[in-house]
Amino acid sequence: MKKIQMVDLKGQYENIKETVNNSIQEVLDTNTYINGPEVHKFQKNLEEYLGAKHVIPCANGTDALQIAMMALDLKPGDEVITADFTFAATVEVIALLQLTPVLVDVEIDTFNISVEAIKKAITPKTKAIVPVHLFGQAANMEGIMQLAKEHNLYVIEDNAQAIGANYKYFDGKKEKVGVIGHVASTSFFPSKNLGCYGDGGAIFTNDDDLAHKLRGIVNHGMYVRYHHDVVGVNSRLDSIQAAVLNAKLPLLDEYNAARQLAAQKYSQALANHDKIVTPYIAGERDSHVFHQYTLRILNADRNALMQHLLDKGIPCAIYYPIPLHSQKAYLDPRYTEEDFPITNQLVQEVISLPMHTELDDEQIKFITDSILEFLA
Repeated sequence: MKKIQMVDLKGQYENIKETVNNSIQEVLDTNTYINGPEVHKFQKNLEEYLGAKHVIPCANGTDALQIAMMALDLKPGDEVITADFTFAATVEVIALLQLTPVLVDVEIDTFNISVEAIKKAITPKTKAIVPVHLFGQAANMEGIMQLAKEHNLYVIEDNAQAIGANYKYFDGKKEKVGVIGHVASTSFFPSKNLGCYGDGGAIFTNDDDLAHKLRGIVNHGMYVRYHHDVVGVNSRLDSIQAAVLNAKLPLLDEYNAARQLAAQKYSQALANHDKIVTPYIAGERDSHVFHQYTLRILNADRNALMQHLLDKGIPCAIYYPIPLHSQKAYLDPRYTEEDFPITNQLVQEVISLPMHTELDDEQIKFITDSILEFLA
């Protein structure tokens, strides 16, 4: 059996080596390292794939989220609602911009932000909602957009983990996550479903005026060289990373399908065990692209299971071990533990298994047999 990796980037690269190398070599040959043809090509290709009017590439996913908020002209003290159960980057940028983060609880089945919790958190100071499509599953965007419309709020999708996932509306229409809210951010960190070989990110919007502002912010506030019209930052996707992404983008649906198939095999092997809750899919299969495959372990020692797997050479991880409301940087006297019953439960139960495009049946069987052995 091949060595099991949490993310097998080397195996994936071997299958696309020639295409990637040729794309990178073209950048090296033309010496267009910043804002070169490969960046513009990737922008257009991703717009077409997503059905988005505008894609603005940038340096990383955290920058993408920050720049999206900057473009909305939010003011210090404005409240921005987001999920307590997610990676810190989501709340980090809110605080960096001197906005007021408002953390709310999530759903027990999808792990995504709860619409009911958002409703309770809205105040006259609320200006935006940041749903995170956690672990690759689309959040309840129809419910969130309806709330935003009722209260005149912006919706900023954090799509760092779910590129390629579809959201199905009540009327049956489907749309890619990332083009439903007013603006969205994504990350191309190497381990993502669509990852480059360094840092990278992008912002999506269908709003022409907002797109114009975003393009200025990512480039020092310039539309014309040395004319700084807005306060900006230096956040550009470099051409070599764009070349890698251009090589991978045509394979994204295939990559996501491989993840979905691996997830299906995991879930079948672990089904009907009273100590295991396998991932729930809200809607159809294509609404979850499994950036992570995350179990809940009930009435058993999750940490001991993790050590058992590690001892067998099976990488695994806990995403996330500490709620954001308990992190030193984001402590707030407004919060009580009673505000976050689901998040507080999940951090004690969740464990994420290896998930990538190169997982094979032998590896999946070894992983699931090892889990069942421990929980017997």
